[in-house]
Amino acid sequence: MKIIADDKIPFLRGALEPVAEVIYKEGKSISRSDVEDADAIITRTRTRCDASLLDGTKVRGIFTATIGYDHIDTAYCRERGIFWANAPACNSRSVEQYVASALAVLRLRHGVTLRGKTIAVVGVGNVGKLVTALCGKLGMRVLRVDPPRADAEGPEDFTPYYDALAEADIVTYHTPLSPRGAHPTLHLLDSRAVARMRQGVIVINSSRGPVCGTRTLVSGLRNGRIGHAVIDVWENEPDISRDLLGMATVATPHVAGYSTDSKLRGTQMAVGALCEHFGLRTPWQAPELPAPPEPVFDPSAAADEEEAVCRLFLHVYDIEADMAALRAKPEEFERLRGDYHLRREIGSFRLAEGAKYADFLRQFGVK
Repeated sequence: MKIIADDKIPFLRGALEPVAEVIYKEGKSISRSDVEDADAIITRTRTRCDASLLDGTKVRGIFTATIGYDHIDTAYCRERGIFWANAPACNSRSVEQYVASALAVLRLRHGVTLRGKTIAVVGVGNVGKLVTALCGKLGMRVLRVDPPRADAEGPEDFTPYYDALAEADIVTYHTPLSPRGAHPTLHLLDSRAVARMRQGVIVINSSRGPVCGTRTLVSGLRNGRIGHAVIDVWENEPDISRDLLGMATVATPHVAGYSTDSKLRGTQMAVGALCEHFGLRTPWQAPELPAPPEPVFDPSAAADEEEAVCRLFLHVYDIEADMAALRAKPEEFERLRGDYHLRREIGSFRLAEGAKYADFLRQFGVK
């Protein structure tokens, strides 16, 4: 069989070559002529899989090595009998790590105390559950906002969106992008939402760019209604708003889910789904990931537990390096994503022997 694959999917080369012809192409450049005689596509979010790409082709399966799938026209696939699969939860730990490091920047660089703050977690799926647990361990009051889950499970454990906005010091978004339906999330953060927020609120968006309206964010930052913005996902990527880039406290090039661990999980899930669907067996074994450059963390310089854990978060993931890279060359947004550096998750790190605050820090996953 023939497979067209995004050439930026890590660890994929060699996985399927024993059982298929695999052709690698730049994701955003994959065209109908490329897939005309292909049986399957392995993709990331940069390949729009819809009628314009798929009409008249042999494609029978689409496998995305990402948690998100709004780049796949699922209704079209259903009508045409094209199987598709995403990689749910593959990057959940990585996004949790991103939020943790962003909170650390707010605490250590901008004096935002975390303990006792109220945070609204909008979207309590695979990522939102982890962020909820993280913030609870940090001593924060967590409001869980998830209308679809509230409909299905009952409203007792959830807070309505606008009620949460009125109480929250921090609002973090972890929803899929849904333009339509009972609970659309397109521009979930709009002028009406900002009007309900507390003065100086902190907004974090690591879900999908259009969940938070760019004009609304810029306006809110200019008039002080929004005190800080943490933005990893942008409208109109890669042509991102330079105004928002300049005003955001934390600005990164859509890499929240880009830990090396999560990339490997996404590739494993895409390969596994393809092999299962087409009845293939490959001898490929996932590689052992390299250790992080500085695997040992010493919290001895921290004055208290909160400072120690924030220092830990930035030791595990230097989010400020990603911020500096994007601010220096925003026109290279795609390259910054495609050539992303090694970034291991917290389970690959360990505390120095006899470390202060060890019992507190171990609950966040460090060894």
